[in-house]
Amino acid sequence: MKKKTLAMVAGVFANVNRPDLEPRHLGRILHMKHAPTPKKPLNDDPRFLQAVQNYEAGLRALQERKYEKARQLLQKVIASGSRELCDRANVHLNTCNQHIERAATVFKTPEEHFDYAISLMNLGDYIAAREHLEKLAKQAPKADYVPYGLAALYCLTNHPEDALRYLAEAIQLNASLRFQARNDTDFQNLFEDPRFTELLYPETSGDLAAPSAPSEGE
Repeated sequence: MKKKTLAMVAGVFANVNRPDLEPRHLGRILHMKHAPTPKKPLNDDPRFLQAVQNYEAGLRALQERKYEKARQLLQKVIASGSRELCDRANVHLNTCNQHIERAATVFKTPEEHFDYAISLMNLGDYIAAREHLEKLAKQAPKADYVPYGLAALYCLTNHPEDALRYLAEAIQLNASLRFQARNDTDFQNLFEDPRFTELLYPETSGDLAAPSAPSEGE
């Protein structure tokens, strides 16, 4: 009896690893895969959030023409190594550097400074041109060519009210500028404006006035 029991136990252990003897109701054995560790979203990355804040502050400073401050903030963005922001920050940084270099330019005379401002205007850099002309207006308030240049600038940028105001100021300082303005293509946008005609051709303003009403005896 003892030998028979030992034989039965030995047989059970011999069949433990045979897959053909696995119970059918157990089905397939499922092997659980470990879920990959999710990547940390950028919005939760404090370094990225700081870079975004510096980028936005740099843009505001650039719009306010605080170029030195904007440059420092944009340099921090680039140093952060954020691929999402570095390319755009580099573009704005180049703009800051250009403005800072121009502002550092030393001019010997107001006329030389004015020529530089006009060269910027001819290149289409109206913002920088206006900055230099406004500086000149403070440095040389009696220079007739400064309001004349501002008038041309505002006309080119579709600000007729400002253009007429500065042109009137220039003509008040130097009446001969009205003859120059008549053939200046920078004022082309005002050629059809009657206020421009009246300003440049004051001798005809009486002809353009409405006729007076006839007297009762006529």
